[in-house]
Amino acid sequence: MCCCGPCAMYRRSALLLLLDKYETQLFRGRPSDFGEDRHLTILMLNAGFRTEYVPDAIAATVVPNSMGAYLRQQLRWARSTFRDTLLALRLLPGLDRYLTLDVIGQNLGPLLLALSVLTGLAQLALTATVPWSTILMIAS
Repeated sequence: MCCCGPCAMYRRSALLLLLDKYETQLFRGRPSDFGEDRHLTILMLNAGFRTEYVPDAIAATVVPNSMGAYLRQQLRWARSTFRDTLLALRLLPGLDRYLTLDVIGQNLGPLLLALSVLTGLAQLALTATVPWSTILMIAS
């Protein structure tokens, strides 16, 4: 569902067909500048193109070198995952069932984590007991 930018190659003719949609990506009425690799992958799949994994490809990229930069990256990626999943919902029935399961997990996982944290905080506030089972579940 996401061909990562530094590792992806596109056929020029396919890219030219989708360039206008890609360059004018909006989210909630404003230009969007995050998750562009995921968005382009979904545009390609929606247009009927396919993706292919090449295990022996070699690529180089820059990775965050501090916790703050890493957390900002992860937040951008999470936002694009939620946003672009809505664009990809109609694609899921035609994709491999394991990929569909992965998309469901990517979206439900953070929501279940947030629910667990809220439940643990509620237990702590209402009963003044430490929510060990919640802490164990989050840690695992």
